[in-house]
Amino acid sequence: MFLRDGADASLEGVARLAGVGIGTLYRHFPTRQDLLEAMLAGVYDELAARARGLLAAPAPGEALLTWLRAFIEQVTVFRGMPASVMVTLKDERSELNPSCRAMRAAGEELFVRAQKGGLAPADTAFDDVLRLANAIAMATENDPAAANRLLALAAAGLCP
Repeated sequence: MFLRDGADASLEGVARLAGVGIGTLYRHFPTRQDLLEAMLAGVYDELAARARGLLAAPAPGEALLTWLRAFIEQVTVFRGMPASVMVTLKDERSELNPSCRAMRAAGEELFVRAQKGGLAPADTAFDDVLRLANAIAMATENDPAAANRLLALAAAGLCP
């Protein structure tokens, strides 16, 4: 349902597809955001694992870009997901916060490694890089090729 209809998919349709009643869905996920966050937990866990796997890559700058591409790809699986990501990135009270923190920490390790290699600006915070990647995801939800172009442009800089 979410792949077809995006974040605004009918929750009645989601319940029907899952083979449960709408009351059961709401007992487990009181709000749409709760359901979206449950789906995002797996995404964040995958991204954390991917970042940790890239820490051994020989080219720190390319490893970071590979991870940022994966981040953008994962958070644009369905329309409206990047907006949900922004909510969870900012909400420290969210049940998703542990997964989010682990994902951020693993991504930041890649970023710091690239900084130490002189491949990322020393005066840039990882949170800004993550916001930029999410902004690219939001702007290109329906155009993965544009996401890659914008990420490449951001990585190269407008006026290097």
